[in-house]
Amino acid sequence: MALFEGCGTALITPFKNDEVDYEALDNLVESQIAAGVDALIAAGTTGEPATMTWEEHLNVIRRVVQVSHGRVPVIAGTGSNCTREAVNAARASKDFGADAQLVVTPYYNKTSQEGLIAHFYAVADAATLPVIVYNVPSRTGINMGPEALATICRHPNIIAVKEASSDVGQSLDKMRMVDGMADFYSGNDDIAVPMIACGYKGVISVVSNVMPAETTKMAHLALKGKNKEAAELQLKLLPLINALFCETSPIPCKAAMAALGMCEDEVRLPLVPMQERNRPRLYKAMRDLGLKIQEV
Repeated sequence: MALFEGCGTALITPFKNDEVDYEALDNLVESQIAAGVDALIAAGTTGEPATMTWEEHLNVIRRVVQVSHGRVPVIAGTGSNCTREAVNAARASKDFGADAQLVVTPYYNKTSQEGLIAHFYAVADAATLPVIVYNVPSRTGINMGPEALATICRHPNIIAVKEASSDVGQSLDKMRMVDGMADFYSGNDDIAVPMIACGYKGVISVVSNVMPAETTKMAHLALKGKNKEAAELQLKLLPLINALFCETSPIPCKAAMAALGMCEDEVRLPLVPMQERNRPRLYKAMRDLGLKIQEV
């Protein structure tokens, strides 16, 4: 049985005066659950863990677990380019009560496919917290191939894959080769419906920070085979999705959430706030979807 089916929100981490804004994080968790999302991802890539200390990183995971209080599964972002750090984060997240961990392929090291297998086996062996493998070549500089992924998914603690590759053909080939040993989730909002139609269990989403109810509805329509209605929602959300990725994520998402009054428009260096020239596009996409915003 899948950990979740539908929409899992890759939560932003609100900052205020260069500190984690826990009040805003609490409100975000509550609003997401009220909107009906199926899972929450704490300190994933969208949550800016690369610029948080490990203490902050783990505190964010702990807080999301506490506030969620078992109402939806919480998936902890534990990935690192240091295998030992990923293992330590996995053990801590299990102690907090997280339901699973999202482990991104190690970035910068540029390991081999054999190294990827060894890395994920080490993490899966060391902590019994179920693992979702996260492949996002555009951010890590490394792509996990179908053969390596099929080997990794033989491990009993590997339960799912978040695939965020632009190569749709290879993404589908991975699902074919994994052959039911793990579930698949789309890591790309813009092709969530087509991937669900091909057998993915849902989407781990950025746009659902901004429009959680609509993104969840889209995913569930697709899961029910109501492809026409799901595709209509996919196309309706597409201008917003594109605007949210017109600069490095989560920069535009933070700007959108600030415009909704959900957090400060604050990211950490080396990221900087959204460029003024791109804001009109984002705000128009939000208004066209009926969102009431205050430009920041």
